[in-house]
Amino acid sequence: MGKLALSASTGLLVLLSACTQESSADIESAANSSESSQTLRIAAAANLSDVLPSIIDAYQADRNLAESDIEVTYSSSGKLYAQIIAGAPYDVFLSANQAFPARLAEENEGSDSKDITYAPFTYAQGQLALYSVTKSLSELNIESLADVLTNDATVKITIANPELAPYGASAKAFLESKNIYEPLSKQKRIIQAENISQAFQYAHTASVDYGFVAQSQLIAIKAKPKQFMTLKPDAYPAILQDGIVVSDSDMAVDFTDYLRSTAGQQYFSQAGYLPVQ
Repeated sequence: MGKLALSASTGLLVLLSACTQESSADIESAANSSESSQTLRIAAAANLSDVLPSIIDAYQADRNLAESDIEVTYSSSGKLYAQIIAGAPYDVFLSANQAFPARLAEENEGSDSKDITYAPFTYAQGQLALYSVTKSLSELNIESLADVLTNDATVKITIANPELAPYGASAKAFLESKNIYEPLSKQKRIIQAENISQAFQYAHTASVDYGFVAQSQLIAIKAKPKQFMTLKPDAYPAILQDGIVVSDSDMAVDFTDYLRSTAGQQYFSQAGYLPVQ
């Protein structure tokens, strides 16, 4: 009888152990399922709208993810920064400059919440170009550009908002280096766009004569050589684009690792970005 009781007790222990293991496995499976079903929310600078979709497609294919697993909001870097400060639930912020991610990291360092635990990283270097669908740029160079923009009083140009868009800030710095930004501004011949996408639209629809846009935008539409002039990288402040993970999402870390990998960087190169050193 003692042996029978011992045997029953042993069997019960084995059963309880098995149930516990199954329960743990179910909890782990549920957690993994919940994690895998989470949506990665990316706040991306407007200039990335031509290249980021290809990178996301490649990442999803590599990780066997569904289309709905990643959501992207494109806007000017300044607007996205303001949204994140206001509590917008993004996981990754891909800025068109280095200042906004650095500011997020610094502000978090001085706060009690310590929500952001990752450091900013550089993922791309943009190129600035002048674009026109009404004027031929095939024989234009940087030295003659100032004369063209200032001598014809009817010429209008567009740049992205320098306060919000890094491409706009670099365009403004370039015009200032040629001593023509102030004269053009006073004559109200500089049409300020909200972001680089809007600047491109103004130029592409001939709403203005010239537009300072991203080289990647021109490659995306296969613009004709006579329609644009790529500015030399040393003619304006480098457009180094930084990103930062702003949540505890494992997918966010994994995606940003992929973004900086050889596989991810090849898309930037093909899209007209300079290599990141």
